Amino acid sequence: MLSESLLRKFDQLIARYPLKRSALVPLLMYAQDEVGYVSEEVIAEVAQRVDVRPIEVVEVIGYYSMLHRKPVGKYNVQVCTNISCMLRGADEVFEHACKKLGIKHKQTTPDGLFSLEEVECLGACCGAPAMQVNYDFYENLTAEKIDAVIDELKKNEPSSKM
Repeated sequence: MLSESLLRKFDQLIARYPLKRSALVPLLMYAQDEVGYVSEEVIAEVAQRVDVRPIEVVEVIGYYSMLHRKPVGKYNVQVCTNISCMLRGADEVFEHACKKLGIKHKQTTPDGLFSLEEVECLGACCGAPAMQVNYDFYENLTAEKIDAVIDELKKNEPSSKM
């Protein structure tokens, strides 16, 4: 299920914390990066390694918008629509992203390339409206900026270079 190198990384991460449980989120993030989402097998493995019940792992996953129980697209687009972003046009930005990608909240494009989510807060209020694509942040969004980001990601795909 999980690679040997990831399991070694798990051991290293757990050793860095005074309480095993403190490694829970980093373990889930690394596992999700390898598997593509947090599967039932990942939940069981992580729970066993940090000495918690699987339901406690599920509760943590439910709290963090960057952790997913189902596969998401290669590029997970998260648009903040919390108050600071909303006041600066996030609703329109999110609607534009929906139209550009042809999907709605928590959906994935048929080619599996993009997923889209409306999220509560990305901690980028000063640059509102903001979005995150995987681990990259984009601020002061406009429809044009959304188009440019999505077009650039598509352009970098092997099947798009034909």
